[in-house]
Amino acid sequence: MLRIPSPERPDWQAQATALGFHFHTIEGEPYWDERAHYRFTLRQVEDDIEAPTAAIEAMCMEVVDRVCRDEELLRQLAIPEPFWDFIAQSWFRGEPPLYGRMDFAYDGHGPAKLYEYNADTPTSLYESAFFQWVWLEQARVFGRVPPDADQYNSIQESLIAAFEAFDPGSYLHFSSAEGHGEDRGTVAYLEDCARQAGLATDYVALEQIGVDGEGRFSDANDYIIQAMFKLYPWEQVFEDTYGQHVPKAGVRWLEPPWKAILSNKGLLPLLWQMFPDHPNLLPSFFKSDPAAALSGGYVCKPLFSREGANVEWVEPSGKRYTVDGPYGAEGHIIQALHPLPRIAGNYTVIGSWLVLGKPVGLGIREDATQVTRDTSRFLPHAIIG
Repeated sequence: MLRIPSPERPDWQAQATALGFHFHTIEGEPYWDERAHYRFTLRQVEDDIEAPTAAIEAMCMEVVDRVCRDEELLRQLAIPEPFWDFIAQSWFRGEPPLYGRMDFAYDGHGPAKLYEYNADTPTSLYESAFFQWVWLEQARVFGRVPPDADQYNSIQESLIAAFEAFDPGSYLHFSSAEGHGEDRGTVAYLEDCARQAGLATDYVALEQIGVDGEGRFSDANDYIIQAMFKLYPWEQVFEDTYGQHVPKAGVRWLEPPWKAILSNKGLLPLLWQMFPDHPNLLPSFFKSDPAAALSGGYVCKPLFSREGANVEWVEPSGKRYTVDGPYGAEGHIIQALHPLPRIAGNYTVIGSWLVLGKPVGLGIREDATQVTRDTSRFLPHAIIG
């Protein structure tokens, strides 16, 4: 695994805009960053990223099954009781997932270590699935990489195949909150994949969804919503005023309700309880657990934290680094400190993508700090050798 400086394409910003990648720059700073790229060998990808992702996904399914049968665990994950049956029933019906992203610390040597599983509303999808592939094709032509360079990336074709297997009944609605450019771009990309799969689709902002007299959801044109992909966290759905209608609305959801278990940071201590000392896991505990007194430093994460918000980093010396945010009242987990690799002055995290529970590709983020957040840069990659 090498970080290779490389010249930018002179027109990459114009290409990004033309292809719908409108959030390539955030607050005047590059989000998409092709001033360098990462190189992997095929062995690194297959043995150190793809295989552990598949193994952890299988373990996650065991965790979900256990939680759906244990009210105390549902309570420990801070999932409101009115939604316990809703979640469990979606699992026992076998409702399929769509996609997710596991984040790993990996430097090309030794086992990759799971930081967390973004199983419900992961972003950085468009740039992983599509725009970095465009970069690779042009990088071959411009000599940035060898002509036979490849990329671990079958994300888009896997998404299209997943939508082909999904029967929405009529329209498949897509939704996200207003005013979030990256979320809107992610949803637009997924909607395009669904259309390529032959589905009829429509978009409705979350704020425009209504409820009729029978408790069914409707879009801005008063069409009943039968199936919907929502880029909106399940835990927030459960807390919203309209959340009370969700279990009886008759909607087929993407992601399915059982994904609320996987997107919860409580997944990490449950994995460690069930699969202790697994080489790709970090010791993790609920904060209330007496075993949570980890030596060697730790990271404290709220159960519902996203994009690094409210994460507290505690070094062995006692020095602390804290990120602000709105989370924490729901409870915390403690994870053993395992710093991200620092490469050319940047802290690098590997995002391993899954579609229908199968590993399908990767994306790479960099930041000047140990905490990856929504402004952390995205760099492309190539497989060489």
